[in-house]
Amino acid sequence: MRIFVTGVGGQLGHDVMNELARRGQDGVGSDIQPLYSGVTDGSAVTTAPYVQLDITDADAVEHVLTEAHPDAVIHCAAWTAVDAAEDADQVEKVRAINAGGTRNIAAVCKALDCKMIYISTDYVFDGQGTEPWQPDCRDYRPLNVYGQTKLEGELAVSELLEKYFIVRIAWVFGRNGKNFIRTMLNLGKTHDTIRVVNDQIGTPTYTYDLARLLADMVETEKYGYYHATNEGGYISWYDFTKEIFRQAGYATNVIPVTTAEYGLSKAARPFNSRLDKSKLRAAGFAPLPTWQDALARYLNELNGE
Repeated sequence: MRIFVTGVGGQLGHDVMNELARRGQDGVGSDIQPLYSGVTDGSAVTTAPYVQLDITDADAVEHVLTEAHPDAVIHCAAWTAVDAAEDADQVEKVRAINAGGTRNIAAVCKALDCKMIYISTDYVFDGQGTEPWQPDCRDYRPLNVYGQTKLEGELAVSELLEKYFIVRIAWVFGRNGKNFIRTMLNLGKTHDTIRVVNDQIGTPTYTYDLARLLADMVETEKYGYYHATNEGGYISWYDFTKEIFRQAGYATNVIPVTTAEYGLSKAARPFNSRLDKSKLRAAGFAPLPTWQDALARYLNELNGE
């Protein structure tokens, strides 16, 4: 099976390429950089076929994908700088990537009659209430530009294709890039006390584990909307930080604060990022391990760098 992966310079795309290689799948990676720009750790992603691709260029997308002629596309590429997306001079660029680029890929997938997995986000919802969001919920009310443009990408995929998976994730961490865990570890080394919000609730997603699920998924025809985060229960960023420091052996004091007390960022954040994942089990997919276990494995990986 030939699988084309976008965004391999990022956390998830990196791990997807390595997972495909472990399974003996024919993976082709792409990103906007002329050469692969991620972690050069000797893993399969550094030796796999790589193609430069600007997904906002419809002609380039058509040429590259038609030439690769994949059986499936796993679309990980996205603008993910949530606060920067709010800048007036960046909004159209964000939309061109998250919405337009996704539509470009979906259109070629339709022409080639190949499957597509689109990686989306809890930010398509308004983050209110306490009930977990269901994957087939259509009560969309994104709070910021990032969420709105990712929703527009979802709509493009669902409008153009029948053979698609839309997988919403949250609180992502992986080896190949910046993330919350790395930030907290760096702060813990230099601060005796830090303040972390405790009124935003969700569950972390380890890209290594998610990549396994996506590789399982793309081999099936169980199309539709899914939510995928690690198991282990819903937590706040404060809870997550406490466990990061506990496992890392840091004595840093963590003070819980509300979002209002912490201070407003450019982009509004959802308070409720609880994603219901029961549809995964119902479809026969193995759930991801607990986030506590994922954190332990990730910290071990960082210690090996």
